[in-house]
Amino acid sequence: MKKHLAFLLFSLNLLPVLAQVQLDPAMQDYLPANTSYNDQIPLPEDIIGFVPGKWHVSHDKLIEYMKALSVASDRIQIENRGKTYEDRGLYLLTISSPSNLRNLEEIRTNHLKNTTSDQIDNSTAPIVVYQGFSIHGNEPSGSNAALILAYHLAAAEGPEIESLLNNTVILLDPSLNPDGLQRFAGWVNQHKSDLVNPDNYDREYDEVWPGGRTNHYWFDMNRDWLPAQLPESQARIATFHKWLPNILTDHHEMGTNATFFFQPGIPSRTHPLTPKMNQELTRRIGEYHARAFDKIGSLYYTEESYDDFYYGKGSTFPDINGSVGILFEQASSRGHAQESENGILTFPFTIKNQFTAALSTLEAAQGMRAELLNYQKDFYTNARKEAGKDAYIFGDATDANRTKALADILSRHQIKLKPVNQDFTKNGKLFKKGYAFMVPKNQKNSRLLQAMFEKRTEFQDSLFYDISAWTLPLAFDMDFEEQGSLDLAGSMSDMEESPRVEKSDFAYLLRYNDYYAPAALYQILSEGIRAKVAMQPFGLSDRNYDYGTILIPVMNQEKNAEELEVFLKNLSKRFNINFEAAPTGLTSGIDLGSRQFRALELPKIAVLIGEGINPYDAGEIWHLMDQRYQIPITKIDLQDINRKDLNKYTTIVVPATAAQKMR
Repeated sequence: MKKHLAFLLFSLNLLPVLAQVQLDPAMQDYLPANTSYNDQIPLPEDIIGFVPGKWHVSHDKLIEYMKALSVASDRIQIENRGKTYEDRGLYLLTISSPSNLRNLEEIRTNHLKNTTSDQIDNSTAPIVVYQGFSIHGNEPSGSNAALILAYHLAAAEGPEIESLLNNTVILLDPSLNPDGLQRFAGWVNQHKSDLVNPDNYDREYDEVWPGGRTNHYWFDMNRDWLPAQLPESQARIATFHKWLPNILTDHHEMGTNATFFFQPGIPSRTHPLTPKMNQELTRRIGEYHARAFDKIGSLYYTEESYDDFYYGKGSTFPDINGSVGILFEQASSRGHAQESENGILTFPFTIKNQFTAALSTLEAAQGMRAELLNYQKDFYTNARKEAGKDAYIFGDATDANRTKALADILSRHQIKLKPVNQDFTKNGKLFKKGYAFMVPKNQKNSRLLQAMFEKRTEFQDSLFYDISAWTLPLAFDMDFEEQGSLDLAGSMSDMEESPRVEKSDFAYLLRYNDYYAPAALYQILSEGIRAKVAMQPFGLSDRNYDYGTILIPVMNQEKNAEELEVFLKNLSKRFNINFEAAPTGLTSGIDLGSRQFRALELPKIAVLIGEGINPYDAGEIWHLMDQRYQIPITKIDLQDINRKDLNKYTTIVVPATAAQKMR
């Protein structure tokens, strides 16, 4: 024992001495010099219990402070726009001068007129800035900087802040990803040492799978601005279109050995639909950032990385909507302090840089107010001149619900569309009444519409940081045409056909090509109702049925004929699907009693997760089953697989491997 102890002590003496970091930031370390503050406004530490940067703020404490500010300050209004999947609020602060807040709806209405008329006088109108933080939960310096930014805007005194607030409406979104932020804050806080260890091998800097980057279902929400499938995305998209801000900032983090990046990105990687003036304005706003970072001595770079191509990212989505989107990327401490090529990178330092960029954005907004407002006006004026007089057509002649899912995306972006008023064929594609839409090109958001529907196959620069193609009808595997006559457009009543259940005493048929057919089938089987699937096509009366059609016999069910009809009617309304009557078992093709109809069993599904699995792929499967199909799944961690009896599952889903993970 003594020999072992002596060897241990000898070994410890040979270990290199690691740097030890004591984090004890003070608010004056962050705030601008020579600025006085109203002592009636609570500091962050008064509410959350510490100065930002000492710990990572959790979402509940972040919002607790924002609520306290809204009570203490007449410069702030707060609203909850909905909930995440984990029931956290999606809060937005609207910050401006008290007089502006009293007339907020009038200001908003007049601001929107700037996008519908080229006769608006912008000489005295406030500019609107949307500042969004930490859409990736494990890039938390943004949300922590939001604490300091909100305090500064609420409490700073003097003519400079009064001028800013008189001329600006600030939409402050302190956490674009509440669930991810909460997950990551818990991880790094529970692994923080009293003497912070900056060794990047420490467990604090190696969060467990799936990490805090994503939301509850492991989606990368910075790719969801265009499809807008998640509640967090839908809330911010609604805010964006409600206000149409002139600038939108998107605060991120990147690798630890970097410095600070602000846009513009690589010039050749800008989408051709983005006006050249947009990039010129972005470059001029960048001069404000450069001066601010020069003043505090922080290194930065611009025009060397990233791109402005995919309109589904927060920094690019504004560019096709008459705004200027700006990406900020701060080198990440990924915890409280970490060794880097530029010395020890501390969490407070990353927060200070994000706060600095937020302030320089507001300075640029005020300094370039008239130019940015006029740019927005010109954007929509030119869009009106360019818009075509015809329409896009899209639809799936066999699946009204999938067609509606794409229509819902367009509607969220305030794109107007009309159902077709009759069946017709164009270029060999069938577009059916009740199953297809016309989208007029001559409308306010015509450029956004073009971006969603265009098929682009040639690029100035063949290298991409991210997504290069996203034509939405093709993403939905849906027929569409780029030129259609509006004479075929109808009214919404042409889509309002109620789902039907044709009463039968023999059997019901469910076509399985409907988007929600799997959800309906699971509910049928979970009720103990017998169902079979056709392995070959067949015909009945004047109707043809494909293989995969579901057969639900009336006889020998636990429910009698009346109970079965009521159950199917409720299911039809719930999922907007039809159940068709089969009055006889005699068909053309396989008869309904054929052994080519195979009995179905209630599925029991396992999905493999954990290290080695791509969390995005696994999360998409989980979301599809849980939210769309309402089919329960069991998530089994790969490291536990040898201890599980997999024979109890009818299906085991193996998602893509982590090697395919998107960065």
